[in-house]
Amino acid sequence: SLFSVVMPARDEEGSLPDTLREIHTVFSAANIPHEIVVVDDGSRDRTWAVLQSLKEEIPSLTPLQNPGPHGFGRAITYGLDAMKGDACVIMMADASDSPIDAVRYWRLLNDEGYECAFGSRFIKGGEVVDYPRLKLFVNRLANLFIRVVFKIRLNDTTNAFKAYRRTVIDGCRPLMSPHFNLTVEIPLKAIVRGFTWTVTPISWKNRKHG
Repeated sequence: SLFSVVMPARDEEGSLPDTLREIHTVFSAANIPHEIVVVDDGSRDRTWAVLQSLKEEIPSLTPLQNPGPHGFGRAITYGLDAMKGDACVIMMADASDSPIDAVRYWRLLNDEGYECAFGSRFIKGGEVVDYPRLKLFVNRLANLFIRVVFKIRLNDTTNAFKAYRRTVIDGCRPLMSPHFNLTVEIPLKAIVRGFTWTVTPISWKNRKHG
């Protein structure tokens, strides 16, 4: 079975080379058959040119251009529509998400049989590096609100970095959110619709470029 990385990218020429090389290296070392679907979402820098040149070096890379309308959620949906994998993980272009954590997701889906694998930066073993304090406060407040309203045990719903089997993505359609709300829409729909899920600690580090 194939693991699809779906990655929205807007003006990420500085971050993409390191991010994509690291994912490819880690996944290859773990013997995970994979594709990396990067959706250029209306970039005004050299993102598309960078993706074209990286394609020579990373055979599993599939760069796509979202013709529009643009938006973070729309770019992810565009990637999910195009992916070929039996399962997918949504990752950011800025290397804030760890490919080693993504491998753990794959094992949870593939070996342990879960339908969704969610990471949390805020449980034992989780970690945040260089997280701006105000952003952290707002994040914790938003996640607490979601937990209370939806009565779920998940405390990091707003983070996009999650993995799903294809059946879950199809079972959550139509995907409606054009922007960052998509990161909350998919897991909440998956939970409400009865798909199985588990939470594992993950790390997050602030971007180096851009």
